[in-house]
Amino acid sequence: MTATGPTLDQATIAALLAPVAAGDAAAAAAWPGPSRTRQPVQVLYVPADRVTDTLLADLRTESLRLLDTHAPDPVAFAAAMDMADVDLAARVRARVATKLASEPVEDLRVDVEDGYLGRDAATEAHDVEAAARTLAAAHADGTAPPFFGIRVKSFTDGLAPRSVASLDRFVTTLLEVGGDLPAGLRITFPKIVAVEHVAAFAAVCDRLESALGLPQGRLRFECQIETTASVIGADGRIVLRDLREAAEGRLAAVHLGVYDLTAGLGLPPGEQRPEHPACDLVRQLMQLTFAGTEVERSDGSVNAVPASDDTAEVVRVWRRHTAAVRHGLAGGEVQGWDLHVAHLVSRYATVYAHLLDGIDDVLARLRAWERGEASGGQLDEPATVRRLQAQVDRAIACGALDPHAG
Repeated sequence: MTATGPTLDQATIAALLAPVAAGDAAAAAAWPGPSRTRQPVQVLYVPADRVTDTLLADLRTESLRLLDTHAPDPVAFAAAMDMADVDLAARVRARVATKLASEPVEDLRVDVEDGYLGRDAATEAHDVEAAARTLAAAHADGTAPPFFGIRVKSFTDGLAPRSVASLDRFVTTLLEVGGDLPAGLRITFPKIVAVEHVAAFAAVCDRLESALGLPQGRLRFECQIETTASVIGADGRIVLRDLREAAEGRLAAVHLGVYDLTAGLGLPPGEQRPEHPACDLVRQLMQLTFAGTEVERSDGSVNAVPASDDTAEVVRVWRRHTAAVRHGLAGGEVQGWDLHVAHLVSRYATVYAHLLDGIDDVLARLRAWERGEASGGQLDEPATVRRLQAQVDRAIACGALDPHAG
């Protein structure tokens, strides 16, 4: 039988495949891959007037006191954090104690929005400048959290000029005191009801950069997804990707706002919680929209705080918080925001337990992959190996795993 060449010639194939390059370019722009920088596992919101020179030291002292008083040993710790494995609890507790002593807060957000109500413009101006000076000084001496920033007021309540003024004052003060902006600067933009608000906020950032001599694109920001209009537009379309486009490359993250969202949906107070199916739906939409992009995601908060220093009361809050954090982790949400010093203990406990459970097997599988071998009768795919490595990298970055511990 005589062999014949392909039916389609090279010119025909080239013409047919011409749209592929354009499609590849469009896909690369839409899904450029996740950020390669460290993502904090928690954010602590603090009202602007409470950001004092002693805040970070106070948080360190109090979080360690709570741990030592109410979960003094692995058995008590396991019970408080609803962990079945006491050996794992011992490992996690040791790492949590080290974390609280060395870096109790990964990301601190100076709040002039919901956590800062009833102040006039002059008071806000004073508090924002004072907070910025405090954090700039802490950054200069190496005691600041690796990430910090400000949550400004929304553009939905008639206070947009005050929101812009606080952003301007905060950034300008950081520059005046520190000479440069910290790499871990974070800006949070809440209560979005129109894509145009995001576009306007991006324009504010652009003009502020120009006025301050900053590189274009230096001021990136997070959007809080806490209104129905920030999820579904008036025409019924999902608008999450529109927010990214309106930000023109400045959208760093999206944060779920549990209580405004659930209240806006008409849920009764008892159902306003991170685990509600409505929050799961929005999380999944955020995940589908931003997976494979540079936009990070953060889960929302739990509003339960200890009413007293009684162990039973503190443990009640820890268990409530742990359940919500565990729920988010199961859905792929590695970061969340907190409202109280007690949440630092349960946040790290839950995240560390999640990352360290089975970590020895993960490390064995990675070593086997490097040797080109199966591990435990299992030959991993490259995509799986990337996820395993990401788990190890995250565990090291947040302090769950000591890279020097053999």
